[in-house]
Amino acid sequence: MVTKRFVWRELLSEERLRKLLGGPDSVKSDKEERTEFERDYGRTIYSAPFRRLKQKAQVFPLEISDYVRTRLIHSQEVSSVAEDLAAQVTRRIPELTASEAPIRDAIPLVAATCGLIHDLGNPPFGHAGELAISTWFKARTKKDVNFLEGLDDQQRQDFLSFEGNAHTLRIVSQMCLLADNYGLNYTCGTFSAARKYLPPSHETNNKHSRSKPGYFWSERYVIEIARSKTGTQESRHPLTFLVEAADDMVYSVVDLEDGVKRKVLDWQHLREYLDDRCKGDPIYAEVIALAERQVGAHDFVGIVKSEAMAQAFRIAAISELAIAAKKIFEKRYDVIMEGAYDEDLLMDIESQGRPLIKACMDYAKKHLYTSTEILKLEVRGRHVIHDLMDLFWEAVEELTPNSIPPSTRSYPGKLYHLISVNYRRVFEERLKTDEEHSRYYKFQLVTDYIAGMTDPFACRLHKELTNE
Repeated sequence: MVTKRFVWRELLSEERLRKLLGGPDSVKSDKEERTEFERDYGRTIYSAPFRRLKQKAQVFPLEISDYVRTRLIHSQEVSSVAEDLAAQVTRRIPELTASEAPIRDAIPLVAATCGLIHDLGNPPFGHAGELAISTWFKARTKKDVNFLEGLDDQQRQDFLSFEGNAHTLRIVSQMCLLADNYGLNYTCGTFSAARKYLPPSHETNNKHSRSKPGYFWSERYVIEIARSKTGTQESRHPLTFLVEAADDMVYSVVDLEDGVKRKVLDWQHLREYLDDRCKGDPIYAEVIALAERQVGAHDFVGIVKSEAMAQAFRIAAISELAIAAKKIFEKRYDVIMEGAYDEDLLMDIESQGRPLIKACMDYAKKHLYTSTEILKLEVRGRHVIHDLMDLFWEAVEELTPNSIPPSTRSYPGKLYHLISVNYRRVFEERLKTDEEHSRYYKFQLVTDYIAGMTDPFACRLHKELTNE
């Protein structure tokens, strides 16, 4: 926990990670007029991991409809809401209103960038993919108690509790490969704000910001530098709360809209559930009134009307939830700036948006995420990921620095050469300079490669290698 109040000039540190980690300074034209945070945003848009989100599931794996959201569309929507929230609080909070223009301009931009990357580390098949990677390691360990031998507590939990948020930080700091191993070489300000969860993977607890693994062992030095330069230390960056709120309000409402569109959910059933759960709640009453007013202006009937109501509900709900999140951020601002706040803005006990967002989340858990269609696809995804991990673990299990690259005359060698050369290069450099942790790096090569796959690529590769 920090012992002093945050300072925005430090929170928005423009120092870049590569130079701080001992690499060369960022290269840019003398005519460059973009700010460092505008450059962070641009790097994100043009990065390969961001483009791959186009074929990663939001809710429906392997979805062929152009309408239903992919992880890419979801991330763009979160980015938009996060940017709007940050811009609004910047105009309303006196300390920020009185700040210098570069600070006021940077705040919405950093929030927008963090919205774009917040799901970058998700493996194929979304959260089911995270679980599949973790359960593969657990199953292997159950069969062989020495499977994770030589790894310390955090290194073991990096895999037994594999987490997409921690993997996001790995991607942007080391795995977006161009000419080196420093990823997107973000500013400390952007990188720190992207850190949603705080603890190493073996020190989670029931506090909100520490409830999931925040970073892997391999990124510990990057974390230390970023939190030192921004002054956040063991507290969240203030902008993290706004990005989290944007994500919560978007997925909790939009997933329901997509469920209605895909006819997995029935709008009337959803409406009756929300009427009951949110009875007497002024926010919900306002949302429904706005939605009905919008749809009532048209002659919609049947399925068309249901889909129109789901869409209108989404528009009104996000608008009202954004107002609620903004109000709580303003109310808790001083505590946030002292590094002492540890709640989800919309779940705060005084949040006016809490009844509605909790009802939406609970309905989705009960009726959408457990639908037969989604469960079947998630089980298929688990089978694909486990099989691929079996195959690529065979590729690296016996490797040593002296046996790299392996001969393609052996089946492990053939499999090894199927792994992307970018991932192999990082692995080979780590193995040659730190043989002591070779087993950890082998596990990480397999998880890096598979977690970076899109849903259709993973399925296609699985079929090509197993003929299933």
